Amino acid sequence: MARHHDLSALEQAAAIKAKQISPVELAEHYLQRIETHNETVGAFVTVNAARALDEARAAEQAVLDGADLPLLHGVPTGIKDLNNVKGERTTFGSVLMKDFVAPYDDFLVERMRAGGLISLGKTNTPEFGFPCYTINEVAPVARTPWDLDRLSSGSSGGAASAVASGLLPLAQGSDGGGSVRSPASACGLVGIKTSRGRISGGPLRVDPAGLGVAGPLARTVRDAAAFLDIASGPGIGDPHWAPPLPAGETFLGHCDRPPGKLRIGRYIDPVMPGAQPEPEVIDAWEKTCTFLETLGHSVEDVPPPIDEDVVAHFVKVWTLGAATIPVTDEQAKQMQPLTQWLRECGLALSGREAMDALTQIGLAARRAIEQYAPYDVIVAPVCTQVPRPINWYADAPSPEADFELQKQYSAYTSPYNVTGQPAISLPLHYSSEGLPIGMMFVGRPADEATLVSLSAQIESAAPWRDRHPDIWDL
Repeated sequence: MARHHDLSALEQAAAIKAKQISPVELAEHYLQRIETHNETVGAFVTVNAARALDEARAAEQAVLDGADLPLLHGVPTGIKDLNNVKGERTTFGSVLMKDFVAPYDDFLVERMRAGGLISLGKTNTPEFGFPCYTINEVAPVARTPWDLDRLSSGSSGGAASAVASGLLPLAQGSDGGGSVRSPASACGLVGIKTSRGRISGGPLRVDPAGLGVAGPLARTVRDAAAFLDIASGPGIGDPHWAPPLPAGETFLGHCDRPPGKLRIGRYIDPVMPGAQPEPEVIDAWEKTCTFLETLGHSVEDVPPPIDEDVVAHFVKVWTLGAATIPVTDEQAKQMQPLTQWLRECGLALSGREAMDALTQIGLAARRAIEQYAPYDVIVAPVCTQVPRPINWYADAPSPEADFELQKQYSAYTSPYNVTGQPAISLPLHYSSEGLPIGMMFVGRPADEATLVSLSAQIESAAPWRDRHPDIWDL
């Protein structure tokens, strides 16, 4: 008989509705696994067992009462510690916020709760979400369970560690430069960077560059699609709105729709100065392209979406984000060296330089979307390398050198934060050492539906959900 964590999120929801599993029993199962393994994999910053069990008891009563149940009723999840949950500690991965208790729920948290999900706590993230690795001073290091001497990437590293280790069936992440896709790749998961405006960042988050979006980390495409169905939609005052699906359609429904023959573009040049994909990454990409052709799709070479000049503008915009962290100069001295350095770089920009960088990445986004307009999907690796060793960035001689290593590792992802296009990482390949290598599929603007349909087709032809790291069975 399958253990509870062997079931997908949708299978768990179906078992709850059929009264085969109690939401309380399911929450207790995962809370026990978190207690056993969290120190090892660094998945959670905060666990709120009492609140989770109260919500699970209410969910169980709704089943007994014959209530109309939402799609993921009673299924456990985790909220990334960059998102606010009213009454819960929200640290943003920083000692400066270690005692902060959020006074409100983010709109996304409200949507997840309305969709039936029960949060067991806050998942680990680096300080204010800036690095592509998850190391901070408020929680254990987030590690990929495929090799506990390696990082789970970031900034949704805790969420990815939790799902890949069987501590959650599904988790929420966010992605401003690769922060869902890189952890998905490092941990052998499905991870979706949604379209700009698909999921609300409200009520307070305003990103002038439009880089950051929320998205799911899951074991299956269907679970990720179900998350989109419950989480999507604009909130009051949002600056960007992605058009909804036509009436009567769902993202989950698109998992059962054949995508037809797609025109797919491919490229391997990561553009990022100094970045070189490892041979096993190139081999995985080549095999992916050949596999797509066996599924009946047309695959052809295309240029990369941006050039090196755009990378420099993106870096400036990234540092502007650090410059807006609401801390005094004295408080900033308590931040980690990388965060301090990014903040200083952002503060050093003149108003003209900042506006020019924002303008240039906007123009680059237009050019990239025009260039790829003839294609249904673009395929590239997620990262240039397999998951990095624990001390890979810590051993860098300076914050600037640390940042360069990050750019070289997660080198393919950020262009699509610039364009706002949806992108998904799929766990199609593993290295000779058994480490996951994710492949990235990018859709047309606001076209998650085609990505979900193609991804479901790929998963059906080359399933991955039953491949687990050793910790899964512990």
